[in-house]
Amino acid sequence: MNATGILPLAAGLLLAPLVPGVITRTKAFFAGRRGQPLLQLYFDLWKLLGKGATYSRTTTWIFRAGPLVGLAAVLGVLALTPLGGLPAAVRFPGDVWLFAYLLGLMRFATVLAALDTGSSFEGMGASREALFSALAEPALLLSLAALALETHSSSLSGILGRLSAGSWLVQGPALALVVAALVVVLLAENARIPVDDPTTHLELTMIHEVMILDHGGPDLALLLYGAALKLWVLAALLVGVLLPLRTGRPLLDAGASLAGVLLVGVAVGVVESSMARLRLRRVPKFLIGATALAVLALVLILR
Repeated sequence: MNATGILPLAAGLLLAPLVPGVITRTKAFFAGRRGQPLLQLYFDLWKLLGKGATYSRTTTWIFRAGPLVGLAAVLGVLALTPLGGLPAAVRFPGDVWLFAYLLGLMRFATVLAALDTGSSFEGMGASREALFSALAEPALLLSLAALALETHSSSLSGILGRLSAGSWLVQGPALALVVAALVVVLLAENARIPVDDPTTHLELTMIHEVMILDHGGPDLALLLYGAALKLWVLAALLVGVLLPLRTGRPLLDAGASLAGVLLVGVAVGVVESSMARLRLRRVPKFLIGATALAVLALVLILR
């Protein structure tokens, strides 16, 4: 770990809660409203950290450990994620697979915590989360495999560091398919429309939100912060593939990637303002389509 590797980690830790604020303000703009402040999530986290937590008698240590394990896992993911021309704080051959498995561990901890409440309502959300994540993971893994083959690297820093405008000239169609698959993965993994609606209050359609209903105070703050970090790392991965700017000045490239991450927030807000959530029975087809795109990208790179 060197000084340049600390910068992507610090940027994610400090700026990740800003991305949900960008999404909210974008949606407010399309709705003709003023909307919440950009820094609203920062205020919410500070307020929640100052509160206490109430635990049901039916819960065990699993319920309390869920937010902590989930946050620890996504912090590990953030440490593996580069930003623009700056490498990740932690990098080694094969870390791209650890990146995917840590995201799975975060989800697993959240699902276990929801099931530990003994609530059939939260169990319903957990089962849906498990199903949709099982369909989204192949798209993510195959997309990462395609990128690894294209760049001949199994490290996320090596993959994004070797991508350039020239890569798009040679493998443009394959990279475009990878980007499309990663967009679907980003929306699904972060419980965004059209897969899930983070603002819904309809019991029969809630997925992620229903799993954290029993969490409050610091536990809820950890979950919200972890979700913001997850959105940040997947947006950074998407920007790294879509806009591999290489000016020779790492800080300038990192600044451009940072702007790209915020633009991803704007794009998510536009998507959520322009389309409705899919019916639950159509979500699997949507996710399987992303996997098909990733398979096709892999085939194009292997040919």
